[in-house]
Amino acid sequence: MNERIESIRHADGVVELHLARADKMNALDPAMFDALIDAGTRLCNDASVRAVVLAGRGKAFCAGLDMQSFERMGQGSGGGVVGSGSVGKDLLERTHGISNAAQQVAMVWREVPVPVIAAVHGVAFGGGLQVALGADVRLVAPGTKLSVMEIKWGLVPDMAGMVLMRELARNDVVRELTFTGRIFSGEEAVAIGFATRLATDPLAEALEMAREIAQKSPDAIRAGKRLLNAAMGHSAADLLLAESVEQKALMGSANQTEAVRANMEKRAPRFSDPQPAR
Repeated sequence: MNERIESIRHADGVVELHLARADKMNALDPAMFDALIDAGTRLCNDASVRAVVLAGRGKAFCAGLDMQSFERMGQGSGGGVVGSGSVGKDLLERTHGISNAAQQVAMVWREVPVPVIAAVHGVAFGGGLQVALGADVRLVAPGTKLSVMEIKWGLVPDMAGMVLMRELARNDVVRELTFTGRIFSGEEAVAIGFATRLATDPLAEALEMAREIAQKSPDAIRAGKRLLNAAMGHSAADLLLAESVEQKALMGSANQTEAVRANMEKRAPRFSDPQPAR
């Protein structure tokens, strides 16, 4: 579709999408954000699509937000998640239905009317994990490393993570991963519910699953996805807005800036006590 996303359309209606920034472990920059939203939006309007496989080129599915974007935040560039592009707008602005642009990078895969299967390998950190969580099914290679990593940067998951994680894992597990940001394995991801199952070759097995789905009635498949989305969608709008409210308050704050600087300077952070709530 463009330099950030490679698209392969198979004769059976299966569409294979690859994050194509292998030299950066497919890290999310403004162009990648825009490309993912554009790819999903196009698929929403394509009646010939039967199933979608979402994967990453190179050594990883997605390493999360581009480090240079964090550096710009630390320098006080302002704006949204990355300070430029479509996601640089006010986080509180609902640019895509109930979502802002950053949240739509993950939520668009729920809007695609056919099953989306994520083939995950290498790493899926932060925003990259949230993109994978937006898929209907996740096949994960053994040894894959995953993390709800936003706390490392003094932030919260705000790419629809709060909506997506709550339907997959126990509340206390989601809290522990959100508060610690620890890295966990593909095997643990299956155990807690973040991954559907392990796959020695996630891409090959995802394509095999997609082809099986493509042989089923497209009307029934699309109806099934609509019903499953409806079952999980209660109060999603409120939670997505809550994500944005919290993230907007954190961005550029003293402790968030310190988290970025400490990571960039490879030292222990020196946080200040939060101000009492009024």
